[in-house]
Amino acid sequence: MKRRTLLATGGAAILTVGAGLGLLPRNQQTGLLPGAANAQEATGELPEVMEMVVGNPMANVEVIEYASFTCPHCASFNANQHKLLKENYIDTNKIRFVYREVYFDRPGLWASMIARCTDNPDFFFAFSDVLYEQQREWLASGDPATIIEELRRLGKTAGLDDAALDACLSDAAKAEALYTWYQDNAERDDISSTPSFLIDGEKYSNMNYDEFAAILDEKLS
Repeated sequence: MKRRTLLATGGAAILTVGAGLGLLPRNQQTGLLPGAANAQEATGELPEVMEMVVGNPMANVEVIEYASFTCPHCASFNANQHKLLKENYIDTNKIRFVYREVYFDRPGLWASMIARCTDNPDFFFAFSDVLYEQQREWLASGDPATIIEELRRLGKTAGLDDAALDACLSDAAKAEALYTWYQDNAERDDISSTPSFLIDGEKYSNMNYDEFAAILDEKLS
């Protein structure tokens, strides 16, 4: 999906303001976008996107997962293979694990905006688990405004208040930065489907845990 299509207005769900993007439902819009969005207008620069990393930052083996919060196969991977990878390779500091979002649709971007609300990896990965576990529920309606409200509900359950959610979902500069970051990553690493993986720079498609573990064990040896 092209960038301007993804960042375009969609019924009552979002509002485009200048070069930025507001993601609040119309009954919660407050006009000008706060903070980073206004800074973008002043400087022409986008904020830096934080890499979400767990495991050993100095490990010799690096795994990068490219995934979408709206992808059913990614939810399945998170519930199954990833749990075993976390237990046997991430939590034991054998590998460095990087999670990078892919934005094939607007709900995936909205989910990411909330997951990155605090720019805290612990919150990001914990909330990612919630997004995947309840993926069917928050996507069920197919209606943009309802999806945003479901995401806000999950955000509140995770400890965010309305003010924090309003700020995160209306941060136009961050939305623009995330989508530009995704496009750059996808083009550089040839990412066209999710989940996809780079293991020490070599691309792999989705696989079962035994296949994944065999590749990691070979590289670790």
